Amino acid sequence: MDKNLLEDWNDRLDIAESMVPLIGRLYRKNGIVTKVFGRPLVNSSPVGILKTHKFARRVTGETLSVKDTSAVIAGLVELSPPGVLRLDVGKLAVGFLASGEDSVVSFLRKELASVEPHRLPAPERPVDVVLYGFGRIGRLIARMLLDKLSLGNGLRFAAIVVRPGKADDDLAKRASLLRRDSVHGPFEGTISIDRENNRILANGAAIQVIYANSPEEIDYTSYGIQDAIVIDNTGAWRDEAGLGKHLEARGAAKVILTAPGKGDIPNIVYGINHDSVTDDQRILSAASCTTNAIVPVLKLIHDRFGIDHGHIETCHAYTNDQNLIDNFHKKPRRGRGAPLNMVITETGAAKAVAKALPELAGKLTGSAIRVPIPNVSLAVMQLLLSTETSVDELNEHLRVESLAGELEQQVEFSLSPDAVSSDFVGFDHPAIVDAPATIVSGRHAVVYVWYDNEYGYSRQVVRLVERVSGVRPPTFPR
Repeated sequence: MDKNLLEDWNDRLDIAESMVPLIGRLYRKNGIVTKVFGRPLVNSSPVGILKTHKFARRVTGETLSVKDTSAVIAGLVELSPPGVLRLDVGKLAVGFLASGEDSVVSFLRKELASVEPHRLPAPERPVDVVLYGFGRIGRLIARMLLDKLSLGNGLRFAAIVVRPGKADDDLAKRASLLRRDSVHGPFEGTISIDRENNRILANGAAIQVIYANSPEEIDYTSYGIQDAIVIDNTGAWRDEAGLGKHLEARGAAKVILTAPGKGDIPNIVYGINHDSVTDDQRILSAASCTTNAIVPVLKLIHDRFGIDHGHIETCHAYTNDQNLIDNFHKKPRRGRGAPLNMVITETGAAKAVAKALPELAGKLTGSAIRVPIPNVSLAVMQLLLSTETSVDELNEHLRVESLAGELEQQVEFSLSPDAVSSDFVGFDHPAIVDAPATIVSGRHAVVYVWYDNEYGYSRQVVRLVERVSGVRPPTFPR
């Protein structure tokens, strides 16, 4: 073993270990989420911090020194700036080195002065959030909401609504499903149950479990819940008439659907058209996982090269509306055993693109194949571009935009020639471009986009909830 390499590794690991409590302090005491070129540092292990710094090589051309970011972190702790904010310490470290200043604290004081008008004030009262339904998406959103509670970011995970009579010890089973997940692993934190008050206690939060057969019968105010955002992740209602039942419940203010909305319900893909949301809109859709995966990539391609028309084929992980073994199903083919077959089915994702990107209305068709894996899906986009390009030019455009563009939180870029679906479980980004798979011939392009149809999509839903609540913190430097 090379002694110098080991000593260098241990030195960097020591620095990363010293950063962990400071990152946590900034997060919980000051409301500051620290990142390195878009990759979060909060709750990272020392090794995870070093891996995040290595990623910076894709932006700066060399691995970012943990010594430099450690100095920025220490400077932020010294300044102790108040207010909820996301700070990219990687960009700040690069900026400090380029500035030629001697004092990192002096540099940070000047830099942070420009962000002061955009900083979110501490909310007078947290916005209550209710999960209506507690399935795959609901439980992942629950984990994300609980992860954010220690930030004090203005959201309160107040309640879960489920149907009554599922099991003798329903509360314990619900808590157990939150605690353990076969795909995404164990819950990071502690969970217990309060049978007397029918609550799940998790990471310092008391989550009321409400049993109801229909939305309008609930009185949220009787549980101390007011003006709540209800996240309907059941998919039972997708039109205004059905989702409007939530607004008949006392204490409910707005509804966000975790499926494509029908009729005039706005379908919002965060990063694309979230700025179109107005305060008076009470029912919104977060669109589908596939729509959130393909729309950001389609926008980046269309803005640069134009898209005349195209076809989107999705290889989608099976879902629990399919059968484990062959049995009756009201839809064609979906009754056949999901773990045993590839199942051709329909998807509305291509049509749904038009709600987020009206300029592509009528230009796309789509179809889907359910495949026998439990999570992570793949969209194959066959496009006829308006202008000719090359593999290198198309990939370079997507690479640059994924690193420093307006959609850096939505689009990831994979260069690995050995990447497979399981590599993308738990990715924050709703879309990951598989660069080695890109095919281009003149105006014809084929782009492969991976997406964690559970986790990446749930991240988008939470971003939309924060936007609707008015508590989504700005990112600095821009």
